[in-house]
Amino acid sequence: MTSASLIVPTRGGAARLPVLFDALRHQSHTDWEAIVVIDGDIDGSADVVARYADLPVRVVAFPENRGRVMALNTGFAAADGDVLIRCDDDFEPSVGHVAAHVAAHEARECGVIGLPLNIAAENAYMRVYGHDADERGRRDAYARRPDKRWKLWGGNTSVRREVFERLGGFDDRYRGYGWEDLDFGYRLHQLGVPLVLVPDAEVRHHMASVDTRARAHRALMSGMARHTFDTLHGTGASGARVQARTSMWNAAVVGTSYLMTPTTTPLIAGTVDRILPPLPEPLGRKLVALAVEAAGASGYRRGRQQP
Repeated sequence: MTSASLIVPTRGGAARLPVLFDALRHQSHTDWEAIVVIDGDIDGSADVVARYADLPVRVVAFPENRGRVMALNTGFAAADGDVLIRCDDDFEPSVGHVAAHVAAHEARECGVIGLPLNIAAENAYMRVYGHDADERGRRDAYARRPDKRWKLWGGNTSVRREVFERLGGFDDRYRGYGWEDLDFGYRLHQLGVPLVLVPDAEVRHHMASVDTRARAHRALMSGMARHTFDTLHGTGASGARVQARTSMWNAAVVGTSYLMTPTTTPLIAGTVDRILPPLPEPLGRKLVALAVEAAGASGYRRGRQQP
């Protein structure tokens, strides 16, 4: 039987890890292990993992925060499995999750992508923007051309050990939030490894409290990381920085982006959250999209301005 290792980077995951471990307990594929990399234990995560000593789970604990890339590379290096599965700490895998990843790799050399099934508490943001964005994202993902699937590489993906070693792991030049996964997927594509979407590998993803403020903050940080990607792989390698809609919308995004700084973004996005509840959905959706896309554009520009 092909063995599998799930690599789980976590920070502040004490409340999330039990859901993951309880789901892993019931996997139909039995030859698996989990490597939990605690990126600075700030909430007793190691004690939580210790309660699951009956499962094939190992812990690597950093004494302080070293970042996602270091956690991922450390976990992948420590893994013993033939198939290495990236797994976020807020996932709830189905009983056939590991089996689906392994089966795809037994059929051919490839990189496997499973989409997240996002689950979040209902609020105004999810009503006007979140659900729609998820549905469009899933539809677009399954329709995406094979040569563009690298943009789907994320928290629910896998490769065989020899492919990971050939690629050289995650690039440690990504020091903030985002794009280390996309960079990995891009380099897999450049290496000629086909990337496949496996519906049976989809996973329930329990998102934390989600609102415009949190989404815009991530977009700002992700925009900076996106500039790092273009610096490494060539200007425009990441694609168009502004969504290809109407020129009026693009002008609004670019103009608003000059208002979005690390200080003002939470204030502006927080204002959007406060006025969302009574707004008609189309208008609310536009306001959220404007805040998020403008924050991303601002982040990219800030990345460009850094030495």
